[in-house]
Amino acid sequence: MLDWSEPAANRAPQAPLPSPAIVPDAESGTGLGHIDRSGGRVRVDDKAMINARADVNQLLPLKYGWAWDKYLSGCNNHWMPTEVSMQADIALWKSRDGLTEDERRMVKRNLGFFAASESLVANNIVLAIYRHLTNPECRQYLLRQAFEEAVHTHTFQYIVESLGLDEGELFNMYREVPSITDKAAWALAYTKHLDDPEFKTGTQETDQAFLRDLVAFYVVFEGMWFYTGFAQILSLGRRNKMVGIAEQYQYILRDESIHLNFGIDVINQIKVENPHLWTKAFQDEVRQMLHDAAELEASYGRDTMPSGLLGLNSKLCEQYMRFIANRRCGQLGLAPVFAETENPFPWMSEVMDLKKEKNFFETRVIEYQNGGALSWE
Repeated sequence: MLDWSEPAANRAPQAPLPSPAIVPDAESGTGLGHIDRSGGRVRVDDKAMINARADVNQLLPLKYGWAWDKYLSGCNNHWMPTEVSMQADIALWKSRDGLTEDERRMVKRNLGFFAASESLVANNIVLAIYRHLTNPECRQYLLRQAFEEAVHTHTFQYIVESLGLDEGELFNMYREVPSITDKAAWALAYTKHLDDPEFKTGTQETDQAFLRDLVAFYVVFEGMWFYTGFAQILSLGRRNKMVGIAEQYQYILRDESIHLNFGIDVINQIKVENPHLWTKAFQDEVRQMLHDAAELEASYGRDTMPSGLLGLNSKLCEQYMRFIANRRCGQLGLAPVFAETENPFPWMSEVMDLKKEKNFFETRVIEYQNGGALSWE
């Protein structure tokens, strides 16, 4: 029997005990294979991001501490939309002169894009990424992220209900408004083959297909396309308009910041473990993806702000998206896709700084557990 009163360093070494193990499904790595009663214990070296042979049901020993840290950060960042009062927003929305017609159009387009986008991302996590990412600590974070995507969808339902908006109009915009449909269709094109139940990683072609999916949803969808919407709504909040929605968007933004950084870490770790996938041709393809995504977002900016508002206009948003695209290239170790450009919205960095949060929103006490310890990229 082990003497747990002794420090680990002072204990006599113990012989390894036989341990039942799940034989990884050679085809999918789901962790739902049969139990091998003579299986050995998982070693750190057996674990890998994709195509792992180790039992994906065994969390410990951890190999990727950064993945576990992001899971803990997500837990400490917990919030629910119904904790935010919408009374001021309701009064302003119902007021005849509370918002301009351009501001109302922007808010509704914004809600319409995000309402479906969060579900698209959640579906991708659950149906594609989780299945093919064969590391348990990363899967642990994905479970937390899936919950957060559900919270974000709940947020838009809460806003629509609070303001008395047309549910059908808002939740169907991704099929009815071309600038929104184009973005959703672009992203879904990268997962159509992953939706095939016969799709399996394990070859250069399929592993690169999975990497494309990660780039499309983490780097583009969450790391680029959400940022125009964030700038628009948070700009309203800075002017003391729609402060409840702005507060909720700020919480979503800090969630998405962790999502983005997790996705980039996953992509870069896969590159380290599988350098043969990161060919010059594939790098060029990824750079083209980011370029095309920035152009689609510029079209969305023109649609949502045809006349400019709140100190924003479509040209500034296009410049912002080019700045963001170049930054994402740098995070992936790629050359920029646009000429060097400055960030036209430096105040966005302040909004992401939780220590300055109350300078913008005086609606309620909003320090969440350990939230002030989070840092942002």
